Amino acid sequence: MHLFKNNKEALSTLKEMSFQLEKNIQKLFEQNLELITNLKLIKSEFAIKSNRIDTLAFDEESRSFVIIEYKRNQNYSVVDQGVSYLNLMLEYKADFIVEYNETQKGSLKRNDIDWSQSKIIFVSPSFTDFQKQSSNFKDLAIELWEIKQFENDIIVINPIKKSKSAPSIRQVQQNDNSEISKVAKELKVYTEEEHLEGKSDDIKELYEVFKDAILSLGNDTDIKPKKQRIGFTSKDKIFADVCILKSNLKFWINLKKGKLDDPKKLARDVSSIGHWGNGDYEIIVSDTSNIEYIMSLVKQAL
Repeated sequence: MHLFKNNKEALSTLKEMSFQLEKNIQKLFEQNLELITNLKLIKSEFAIKSNRIDTLAFDEESRSFVIIEYKRNQNYSVVDQGVSYLNLMLEYKADFIVEYNETQKGSLKRNDIDWSQSKIIFVSPSFTDFQKQSSNFKDLAIELWEIKQFENDIIVINPIKKSKSAPSIRQVQQNDNSEISKVAKELKVYTEEEHLEGKSDDIKELYEVFKDAILSLGNDTDIKPKKQRIGFTSKDKIFADVCILKSNLKFWINLKKGKLDDPKKLARDVSSIGHWGNGDYEIIVSDTSNIEYIMSLVKQAL
């Protein structure tokens, strides 16, 4: 990525400024955690069983804990440390719940957490090709986020996407007693292919048309498959969801009741009933006849 400053149509490069300490990265991240990641900060420097986790966070959407580790250099294995910490979480679930309840004045119980959605995020100014490749498994709950700072107080944060052809960690032969095997059995990273499995060609084609239309609404839009639905994200925050059904698609727009301008009254108010998606508006589609109008509704949540 090349960043430039426009000075009367004459471009000049922005100088990258190194982080002096890992603590500087951690402080910046924790003070802006909800804005950057949409996660809730639970504990900084969470100590458990002779280990110290940099940041313990909670994903209220998936009801799961997230571990965040910060690195200033590249001399470490993201897979070894990531799997070790995830295994630690799954082995000592009660400690994580106690920490949440004490800091948030909550009353979480073990069954309130979707432990299969636990994950770890590594944040660093850069990662080696080996680190990127070793974590490039579609169902491995390890994410790499690059953070860089430049002069003029500019910060760039870039979650590294896994390749579309990333293999499954289950394809790698592992000893049944290894940490990675234990984690792989308990954690579940959902994929787009699983949501499309068993659906008709017509529904698959309908989904692809709407997916392409939604992704074209912004340069930073992406998809994030969940257990019951596929989320559409912008800046890593979900603005719409879709559930792929046998005969149609069910969309949710992530806006609160009263915030959607819908003159055709196409969206249904689901604020008072249970639903899987984010937001208070639901639209069921079985064809592309209203796609442009629906995109105008979805765009309001961006």
